[in-house]
Amino acid sequence: MTSVFRRILALMGKEFLALLKDRRSRFVLIVPPLIQLLVFGYAATFDLKNVPYALFNEDAGYAARDLAAALRGSPSFTEVAQLSHSGEIAPLINSKEALMVVRIGPRFSADLLSGRTAPLQVIVDGRNSNTALLVVNYVRAIVDQFNRDWAEAHGTRLPPAYIETRAWFNPNLESRWFFLPGIVGLLTLLVTLLVTSLSVAREREQGTFDQLLVTPMRPVEILIGKALPGFIIGIVEASLIVAATVFWFGVPLMGSLLTLYVGVLLFLLSAVGVGLMISSLAVTQQQGMLGAFFFMVPAIILSGFATPIANMPWLIQQLTLLNPMRYFLVVLRGVFLEGTPFQLLIPQLWPMAAIGLVALATAAWLFRHRMY
Repeated sequence: MTSVFRRILALMGKEFLALLKDRRSRFVLIVPPLIQLLVFGYAATFDLKNVPYALFNEDAGYAARDLAAALRGSPSFTEVAQLSHSGEIAPLINSKEALMVVRIGPRFSADLLSGRTAPLQVIVDGRNSNTALLVVNYVRAIVDQFNRDWAEAHGTRLPPAYIETRAWFNPNLESRWFFLPGIVGLLTLLVTLLVTSLSVAREREQGTFDQLLVTPMRPVEILIGKALPGFIIGIVEASLIVAATVFWFGVPLMGSLLTLYVGVLLFLLSAVGVGLMISSLAVTQQQGMLGAFFFMVPAIILSGFATPIANMPWLIQQLTLLNPMRYFLVVLRGVFLEGTPFQLLIPQLWPMAAIGLVALATAAWLFRHRMY
């Protein structure tokens, strides 16, 4: 038994040397994950900041001035123009100089002081419907707060029914809190899949695969020696990204680290299995890399990373059941944002274990049959 472990450790050492000595391999392991983490962390967000808007204020009353000040004080909006007549609205929207125009009518203050409803017109560029919807919601929140402040200051009653929103698990509605836990899964899959999918293909391309055949190592020992470096690199990569997510970007980790790492290990089991399957089929490193991306792109799209799985067609939803990334994202977001306990995540953990075992068994069969 000691000799078996010694042989596996020797092969693992060889794998790490092959990865770390090659400048391109070091680049793949370090630079792309860091770049993607920064890009997604800072750029991939649905939060709107500094939205350019123009103000068309036809009222000289103090109520109109208070509302205009509330818009200017919001970090979500940046005033780019003050309009003097309605003919200026269309050119400003058409040229995309302003995403929104807020028009305060001439009787806005007078209507409020007399207890009547004061209309407010908001004109939004609807070419990007998602952005337009967000802008309208932001303005609605500012106007609702203005209404509450006005009612409190003037002793008037609020409308008999109004919406008061509370966001659970993400009280500030930061889309970064939603995206970054998913980045842990995405980058862990990227690095682990590339490392393992190139391992056997590299041996074939460099002509050292035949040397493995004359060693006393059995196929299962070679497979374990190829798989363990992917596990180790994946754990290190996931740990670094989790640390950056929590300490750099400030996303709270509400749940247990133990539960999180159980999910990481089971996800790595499936990712390493898929990577070794690809590597066993590939003859060259280029084929291995193409195979890794061929799997990775659908895995990310069908994981619920950006779009809900429930919105996909029924047949596609069934296909996602074979995707380990689907289950891992539920674990990540559950542990990070909700503090979900281990027992409630079991329905997500066992499918990753099953996918990993089937993938590793298939990789072992392919590896054994392609060695001889």
